[in-house]
Amino acid sequence: MKRYLLSLFTLVLPVLTFAQESASEKFDRIFKEYTGWFVEGIFYEIPFSEEYKIPWVLIVLIGGALFFTIYFKFINFTGFRTAIRVVQGKYEDIEKHGADTLYGDSTPNEDANIIETLRDDSAHGEVSHFQALTAALSATVGLGNIAGVAVALSIGGPGATFWMIVAGLLGMASKFAECTLGVKYRDVAEDGTVYGGPMYYLTKGFAEKGLKPLGKVLAVLFAIFVVGGSFGGGNMFQANQAAAQFTKLFDLQGDNAGMYFGIVMAALVAIVIIGGIKRIASVTEKVVPFMAGIYVLAALIILGANWHLIDDAFGLIYEGAFSGLGIAGGLVGVMIQGIRRGAFSNEAGVGSAAIAHSAVRTKYPASEGIVALLEPFVDTVVICTMTALVIVITNFDGSFMEYGVPIKEGVELTATAFDTVIPHFSIVLTIAVILFAFSTMVSWSYYGMQGWVFLFGKGKKSDLIYKILFLFFVIVGSSISLGAVIDFSDAMIFAMVVPNIIGVVVLSPIISRELKKYMKAVNVKEEALEEGAEDLTKHM
Repeated sequence: MKRYLLSLFTLVLPVLTFAQESASEKFDRIFKEYTGWFVEGIFYEIPFSEEYKIPWVLIVLIGGALFFTIYFKFINFTGFRTAIRVVQGKYEDIEKHGADTLYGDSTPNEDANIIETLRDDSAHGEVSHFQALTAALSATVGLGNIAGVAVALSIGGPGATFWMIVAGLLGMASKFAECTLGVKYRDVAEDGTVYGGPMYYLTKGFAEKGLKPLGKVLAVLFAIFVVGGSFGGGNMFQANQAAAQFTKLFDLQGDNAGMYFGIVMAALVAIVIIGGIKRIASVTEKVVPFMAGIYVLAALIILGANWHLIDDAFGLIYEGAFSGLGIAGGLVGVMIQGIRRGAFSNEAGVGSAAIAHSAVRTKYPASEGIVALLEPFVDTVVICTMTALVIVITNFDGSFMEYGVPIKEGVELTATAFDTVIPHFSIVLTIAVILFAFSTMVSWSYYGMQGWVFLFGKGKKSDLIYKILFLFFVIVGSSISLGAVIDFSDAMIFAMVVPNIIGVVVLSPIISRELKKYMKAVNVKEEALEEGAEDLTKHM
């Protein structure tokens, strides 16, 4: 059955793609006719009144985040310091060998030579905490931070920033929960390759609770959604935006300019993704900090040059957050825009990050969950807020944006804001957009492949077919107008929310036990160090 589905998938997709190339507009119209119901269903807005409508998927995302925040006793705040220490490698020794083995009660064989135990590389996984974090960040940090913030401000005004931050802080708990499960229920092949994500914790976790049939259905749905999302929102949309920015920057004319860009981009992506998660992680751990560093540095320069206006900007943000005056939809409209942009930017609750984080090397699943909670903080609370401050401060005179008037091209508006203080920074921003798109495609290729492997089976042939299709769609995305295809793929990404949130809520007691187990291990080490024990991380 799996072989039949795989063959059918590989035959149909290229046919559809060539149809796109030969009659883009016609295909777009037909595609919309057949998939419009799905898109409308996922993004359906529940009317609470004639004026206020809230997308149901947003209610699920934020509702889940609130539940996890309370259930795990505000882990998004109490676990922050521990998360920093874990990323720094402070607990690498206990994560590799166990706290009791290294710092607990001595056993006769350990008395002989405690350092000998460090030779046993018994923790499963392929990447470090930092690599897993950057791999996941590379899929979320990008156009949402640059363009999405500008769009949110144009509709909801400065006050949308406040609710964006709220969404980011709450999303930290969602990321902690889903990424803990990602490590807990991952599969590890004989060669050390890790397979993880919601597909596995929905299958295994629900089976443990006697809900195997339901878990299997939810897992298959999630896998289908993540494959579709990887081809569209995680690939074609990114390639399309990068190609548009590149051709605009260098004023390239001609119908084939985008296609040539796509071929080059596909070749670069291929070099990375053919190597698997280890290669992906080694690239993202360099590219993501570099990109984010340049962007944040430029924002800090602008904020530094206008330091006297920062308090006024925060005043506008706070006032707008609770008044919504002059903005379509008023207070509720501002709240929806901010929370929507924050939740959609960091993808907390979507389940995608659990796939990347599941590949980490550790004995304690909760250790990676704690690391993962940093992701929404960096993505939304830091980078999105800095973008918003730059726009608000440079637009005090209303020279390039009128709040309450929606815009479509957010990159250009953000570029205008940066250019007001740093001339020609829009060129650097364009390059950043291309790099952000590249890193997003690289990470989503891994997400999609994990879903593909879950559906069609593990093996080099299956992996290769998916990667070839993914690279093919890079070229397609760069070459044509996407329209309804992107609407559909975005809907598939956020359809992932439903099976994922259901799974994480049901499995919350297991997450709680894993958290207690890890914090106990951390305390064992801390107490041992206080009593004069040697910190064995230096032997790692």
